[in-house]
Amino acid sequence: MNKYIAEYVGTLLLIFIGLGSAIFAGKNIGWLGISLAFGLTLLALAYAIGPISGCHINPAVTLGAVLAGRMNGADVVPYWIAQVLGGISGFGCLALIMMGGAPDMVHTAALATANGFGDHSPGGFSMAAGFWAELFLTFVLVLTVIGSTASAAPSGFAGIPIGMALAIANIVGIPITNASINPARSIAPVIYAGDWTWSQLWLFIVAPLLGGVLAAFVYRLIGNRASS
Repeated sequence: MNKYIAEYVGTLLLIFIGLGSAIFAGKNIGWLGISLAFGLTLLALAYAIGPISGCHINPAVTLGAVLAGRMNGADVVPYWIAQVLGGISGFGCLALIMMGGAPDMVHTAALATANGFGDHSPGGFSMAAGFWAELFLTFVLVLTVIGSTASAAPSGFAGIPIGMALAIANIVGIPITNASINPARSIAPVIYAGDWTWSQLWLFIVAPLLGGVLAAFVYRLIGNRASS
């Protein structure tokens, strides 16, 4: 159970710090600061829980890892459950803090941090634009995870490129969709926001998962050629 608990705790902390930076400090640090908060948190967690669970803390990473032959397929669903529950709990911790000062802030903050397209995109980007952005940005993250944790990669340094990849993906993605790149990250605020967020949630589950599939396919393709 240790690896499932690690995934739960890791996802909780990623959502707590990442979305917390947007809710409590977003006006001061901007999109760049929020992106760095996500990236640096993932970097730290890669070293903290990576030896236990691999520090996926993202269903798309888990799917990519199993398709790339890096983990047992029987662990996929337990990982996903732990990650989604961790994300919901992470936003729950933020809600507890907000309720201690401004209870009405919970719903407002959940809506503000939810992922969206069309009228709910920060930059007014369409559903198609949001879909492709989420797919390709998740592809970048998952390919980085798979490649940097390969046996041929330099040992002990994987957390650095992985954290950088998430930060960069957020820098690009926040103006388009508020940057999901992680179904667990998208589900977390929807539980507390409701409204329109439920009708758009599908994109932020499907597109990142497809990005993980694409990353595994590409890595198997280039990995096999490199070893031949």
